[in-house]
Amino acid sequence: MTDHTDEHSIQTGIRNDLAGSCLTYRANVGTGWAGTGPPLVVDRKMVVAVAPGDVVLRQARRFSTGLPRGFSDLFGGLPVKITPEMVGRTILQFFAIEVKDDKGRTTAEQNAFLKAISRFGGRSGVARTVEDARAIIA
Repeated sequence: MTDHTDEHSIQTGIRNDLAGSCLTYRANVGTGWAGTGPPLVVDRKMVVAVAPGDVVLRQARRFSTGLPRGFSDLFGGLPVKITPEMVGRTILQFFAIEVKDDKGRTTAEQNAFLKAISRFGGRSGVARTVEDARAIIA
């Protein structure tokens, strides 16, 4: 048995731990397919081995959706009480957390994103544990 915890489990643990103390979201990205013309929706098995429920796209092309390369796994906002000279209003401070398991390393794009968030007044960092995430938003 190993002590290794995968990134998805770490992300879930962080999101559960931070619930109620700040707004936390998971950044979802992915790829899909688009085509031209009406799709061919198959309702029976055909010679081309298309099964019921499959959809065939004509002139299909792959596309990516979601956030830019390097965007952190988790992001959100922290309630921050600002100074009395600013009338004591509460503002939301942006944060970004890049989640890695014990062997994971950040990419150049991820490092640049984390640095930009900090440069513009947000909080950012790499978390391998719930405790790391708490320290980033503390």
